[in-house]
Formats: sequence, C-alpha cells, structure tokens
Amino acid sequence: MKLKAEAPKGLLDRAHSQPKFQLARYDPAEDVSLFISHYWAVSWNLAGQEPFDSESLPSPNIHMVMQRDKSGIFGIPRGKFVRRLEGTDRAFGVSFRPGGFYPLVRVPAWRFTDRSTGLEEVLGAAGLTLEAAMLATEDHGGLIALAEAFVRGRGPRPDAAIEVVNYAVDCIAANRGITKVDDVAREAGTSRRQLERLFSRYVGVSPKWVIQRYRLFEAADRLAAEPGVDAARLARELGYFDQAHFIKDFKAMVGSSPAEYARKAS
Repeated sequence: MKLKAEAPKGLLDRAHSQPKFQLARYDPAEDVSLFISHYWAVSWNLAGQEPFDSESLPSPNIHMVMQRDKSGIFGIPRGKFVRRLEGTDRAFGVSFRPGGFYPLVRVPAWRFTDRSTGLEEVLGAAGLTLEAAMLATEDHGGLIALAEAFVRGRGPRPDAAIEVVNYAVDCIAANRGITKVDDVAREAGTSRRQLERLFSRYVGVSPKWVIQRYRLFEAADRLAAEPGVDAARLARELGYFDQAHFIKDFKAMVGSSPAEYARKAS
C-alpha cells in the first residue's frame, strides 16, 4: 500500500476546505493500474458544527464510493461538484482512470455522466456484497485489498483504446499549450472524430471538456496562491483567446469570477 504523494487537483478554496476533513490517497497495485488511478479515504468530525460544503472541479474519472447509505457509482459531473459534510462519517473511493471503468461493466461511460447510480444497478448483487464488506472494514489496506480483488474478479481485459484516452488525458494535463482537440488528436495519433468517439464511450465527457477542466484547475490554483495575479495575463498563459472568455468559463464552473475567487481563497 503506497501513499500517493501528489495533492488532489481541483479542490476549491483549499485553505478553508482542508482543515474540515482528513484525506489519504493511495496508488493501486501494478496489475490493476491500467484501470484504477488511485484510492482515496476521507473522514471528518463536524459534530456540534455547521455542515460544510466541500467544492471541487471534478477530474475526468468515474468513482466507486463506499459510504453508509450513500454508496454508488459516481459519473463525471460536468459542473462543480459539491459534497456536504456533516456530523461524523467516513467514505472510501476508487477513482478509475479515464477509460478504466468501461472494461468492468461494458456500459458506455456517457451513461454515468452527471449522475450517481446505485451499486446493484451497475454491478448487480456482487456490488452489494462488496459494499457490505467494505463498510465493515476500517483499515485502509483492507479496503484496498477488497477493491482490488473485486476488480480482478471482474476480469477486465487490457484495451488499446484505454491507452489512447489515458495518453490523451496525460498530454492535456502535462502540456498547457494544448488548447484544441485537434492538438490532442495529433498527439494521440488518431483523428479528431475518432478521439471524440473514444472519449464518449470510455471517458464520458468530450476532449474539449477535459482541456477546459485542466486549464481551470491551474487557474484556481494560481489565483489562490497568487491573489494579485493579472487575470488577462493568466488567461493568455492558459490558452484563452481573450480575458472575457476566461472569466465566463471560470464563473460558469466555479460560481464566482476569478477576482472574487482570489479574494475568498486568500
């Protein structure tokens, strides 16, 4: 069991959010790493306090979440994700790599987008059996072992399409100079139309959505770390044609303008 070193991307207003909960993230075993990005375990104790709404910009990952009375398969929300934390509780999640959930269920990923679905509906009775075992387990190593045994038991086969979409997403994440779908398709060695089809079936959102999301990840982090950063310069660095489009996208996703978000985060 190996702790994941990198900080989670997309958590909004990180300075005020992180004191509210404890989060641990772990890498998967090598034999399931084509399908699973990482595991996460979060717990909180807000007894006697007001509920807290944790907000984040979602990554292009489908999650299997285990939490008492709230377990399910969570598709990619195209807007801001808000999770209300109240009382004392914990949750454990399996974050599948882009394209990694499809081989387990052979259901197009777009069917899960913007919705959560019960475990039994997606995984059958085996999903409920897994839920019962995981809710009865508190040790993170034990939870990971249960999740990996379940994934192996589904017999997902390596798929060249997963490698294509993972490579495309990795290119977008690593290179902020990529601002167009044609750029991604060229890097992935495929056509734009074929890439869009693969993303619909395997990821659940479009390549354009993923490009915008990673640019907004960087924008939110920069605005929180550098409250005085010039919005026009930041927009150009992120590949926006002009500042107005950047502000419009940021406000539509985050719910506040870049300037308002920077003030709140600081």
